[in-house]
Amino acid sequence: MKFSVQLYSLRDMIESGDDLLALFPKLKALGFDGVEFAGYYDLPAHVIRAALDAAGLAATGCHVPLEHYTPENLQATLDFHKQLGLTTIGLGWAPHTDPEDCAETCAILSQAYAEAQKQGITVYYHNHATEFMPFDDGTLPMDMLKQACALEVDTYWLHIAEVDAEQFLTENAARVCHVHIKDGGEDTSSAALGEGDCDLHAVLRATKALGLEWLILEDETRHQGLDSVAKGMAWLKANV
Repeated sequence: MKFSVQLYSLRDMIESGDDLLALFPKLKALGFDGVEFAGYYDLPAHVIRAALDAAGLAATGCHVPLEHYTPENLQATLDFHKQLGLTTIGLGWAPHTDPEDCAETCAILSQAYAEAQKQGITVYYHNHATEFMPFDDGTLPMDMLKQACALEVDTYWLHIAEVDAEQFLTENAARVCHVHIKDGGEDTSSAALGEGDCDLHAVLRATKALGLEWLILEDETRHQGLDSVAKGMAWLKANV
């Protein structure tokens, strides 16, 4: 299993495209083999790809807004990410807090998923906790979203939603393309891996059982620079 890091973890360090590119060799030095993007800072795809190649990193995914997946924008989205070498692309959130919004989101994602699959790319949705808050009829937004596209399962937010991560990953194995391993407390504050309340070993068991190539670290601890991410990598090296 190889390790990637969601670059939202380092948002305090990235104010420009130059900042983004400068992180790549530092992340490689920590032991990461890939990165998941959370913005491109107006950089063209070929510049990002060259910097990734120079650092020895792979692009493993991305979070871009829902409008990038609408029919009029989808092909440009696919073309950009093909240049990065991506076969999975996603989004970190989309409207889903009432049935109508969720249905509209799912319609966009379902169409994008079907077209992207024809071009060798899988579209995925990254969860928080609200996808497990039922509508009045008892339906969960997640019940709808997981029918529309693949899933990137954020296991910390499962913990906050009081959903058993190992069980959810096992039961939805056919839809899961990525797993975010993240730690934190019940008050939704993030922590370095091993310093919070999440059952990380259960997450590892389930991820290994899925046979996924990548495990993606996300760390929302603020103002820590690379320190908290480095702690996370140390924990992964010691436990995976």
